[in-house]
Amino acid sequence: MHVMGIETSCDETAVAIVEAPAAGSAPVGRILANVIYSQLTEHRRFGGVVPEIAARAHLERIDGLVEEALATAGLELAELDGIAATGGPGLIGGVMVGVTMAKAIAAVAERPFIAVNHLEGHALTARLTDDVAFPYLLLLISGGHCQLLIVEEVGRYRRLGTTVDDAAGEAFDKGAKLLGLGYPGGPAIERAAASGDPARFALPRPMVGRLEPDFSFSGLKTALRQRVAALTARGPLAAQDRDDLAAGLQAAIADCLADRAERAIGLARARRPDLAALVVAGGVAANGFIRTRLQTIAAGADLRLVVPPARLCTDNATMIAWAGIERLRRGYVDGLDFAPRPRWPLDPSAPRAIGAGVKA
Repeated sequence: MHVMGIETSCDETAVAIVEAPAAGSAPVGRILANVIYSQLTEHRRFGGVVPEIAARAHLERIDGLVEEALATAGLELAELDGIAATGGPGLIGGVMVGVTMAKAIAAVAERPFIAVNHLEGHALTARLTDDVAFPYLLLLISGGHCQLLIVEEVGRYRRLGTTVDDAAGEAFDKGAKLLGLGYPGGPAIERAAASGDPARFALPRPMVGRLEPDFSFSGLKTALRQRVAALTARGPLAAQDRDDLAAGLQAAIADCLADRAERAIGLARARRPDLAALVVAGGVAANGFIRTRLQTIAAGADLRLVVPPARLCTDNATMIAWAGIERLRRGYVDGLDFAPRPRWPLDPSAPRAIGAGVKA
């Protein structure tokens, strides 16, 4: 089985082709092509993603990337078994570009079209890379999403916690901007933090200790801004102050994630005693300091910690192709009348967290 995946939900234009055994076999796949055009150059001067620029860049690059993926995989369109694309959530202009391309290919090649929830792509990547069995607990941490979910089966998710305001990746990006470290913020903060003292500046740990495993990072950003304002009142921010603040911010975010994950493990085990692993996905999962903290939490709960390779933690089309395979195996396909969705919760039955923004 060969499925092409297309990902255009934010600022990465990506196309991948994944090969997997036929239905009924173990969920082990092989990546035949994984091509990505990163739009960092287009957005860096703005300090964040500009939706209109992102959509235009997707439109300019998508044709060439499809051709490159097919050439890399050594396949023709007729040899594909399905075409999957991110159908949401995301920046709607970009999502429309990917969905339209996937529908066109599906129509021409007379192959099934599969609309994939971007979050499900992250949720199922661990089954491609590590053959994780259901059920498992997912900690999804990225620039737009921060959630804890029990992954029971393909298409079946039970949300335990979500952000009430900003996601962890948003806190990294805004923190890096405040500290003059550039964009994207996560890697920049991690590099600066390596030379800093995380204990020098007292920063808050929002939600830590709360019974419900929700997240909040807006107050942490405010506290960092106030610290920076106080230190720069009489001049530029000193390099050591910057590194110490970066280390403090990273430590605070890690403490919040670890505490919330530990609480969610208890809740998840009460529902599913057969919980197989703690899976961490999304761009923030690439942070080594955070991975170490979560490894301690998982080990303390006698759970396997699974974190896909860094290149599959950030937005990519391999996860969309793999989710397409998982769905196609179960007969989940979509019509060409599918409408792209700016919002698409994995657990539609979960109540919206009080104060939650559109990212959740």
